[in-house]
Amino acid sequence: VQLQASGGGLVQAGGSLRLSCAASGRTFSDYGMGWFRQAPGKDNEFVAAITWSGGNTYYADSVTGRFIISRDNAKNTGYLQMYSLKPEDTAVYYCALASDDSIWSLASRGSPAKYKYWGQGTLVTVSS
Repeated sequence: VQLQASGGGLVQAGGSLRLSCAASGRTFSDYGMGWFRQAPGKDNEFVAAITWSGGNTYYADSVTGRFIISRDNAKNTGYLQMYSLKPEDTAVYYCALASDDSIWSLASRGSPAKYKYWGQGTLVTVSS
């Protein structure tokens, strides 16, 4: 599966962005999807995940109430809608696919090693 993330950019604190993750090559709906981010000098950080059906979503505490993960399997595309952005949200954001079992598991869905396919990342910069 090839993943193409897009939608990043420069935004002021308090603003919004929507990231997209377009999949090709295999059936997108076979997989759960996650978003991770990596800020300069920091580890890859789990942001959000969604099961293959879209029926279950999970968020890191730092983004709960501000970010919404969703997917459209008919379009082979996943999304991360980000509201009330803060300077600390500045990072390269990556989408990734994993088995649904990994998404269901609290221990697994936050682990980058559990994700089989990765996009190239899109940079989000939030100015103060």
